[in-house]
Amino acid sequence: MKMLAVRCLVAFTLLAAVTVAFANPFKSKIISSEDSLLEIIVPGDHFMKITNFTQDGGTDRAVVEVVLPGDTENGGSTNVLTATRIDFSTGTNAQNAPEIGNRVTIAGPAIVKIRPIVGAKLFITYKKERDEGSGGGGGGASPTVIPIFSPTPGVTPTPTATPFIFPTPFGG
Repeated sequence: MKMLAVRCLVAFTLLAAVTVAFANPFKSKIISSEDSLLEIIVPGDHFMKITNFTQDGGTDRAVVEVVLPGDTENGGSTNVLTATRIDFSTGTNAQNAPEIGNRVTIAGPAIVKIRPIVGAKLFITYKKERDEGSGGGGGGASPTVIPIFSPTPGVTPTPTATPFIFPTPFGG
């Protein structure tokens, strides 16, 4: 019986270590109406995935605002995601059906801002990851030539007229 307990303890310890080592770095934040503006910096070689953004209470709708550094021609910021309401007892959406939540991915460099809403609690879940893909598409990246094959042959046949012989009456 002791041997079984030791084996189970070893297996549990290994599983716990693997879980801690490979756990996704998701972060969750609760923003109440008394909190200050939440600002999340996304560096240039990272991107941010927002998987959940909900709102409980309040009359105004919460939004995720993204500011691109140096972007002054577009006003500097834009709203990319609105909160999914989970409490319809107040506001103009009191009679609507439940909403479907969306996800968004934001490429850096960017500043993500979430402003608190009076009388509401906001909940956001996100993950920042390093962009280890193609190197960002610039700064020394060389283009890859991709051959394009067409199913159309090089010579296209053109239709030709078929001669039609009119029958002539016999003896005539």
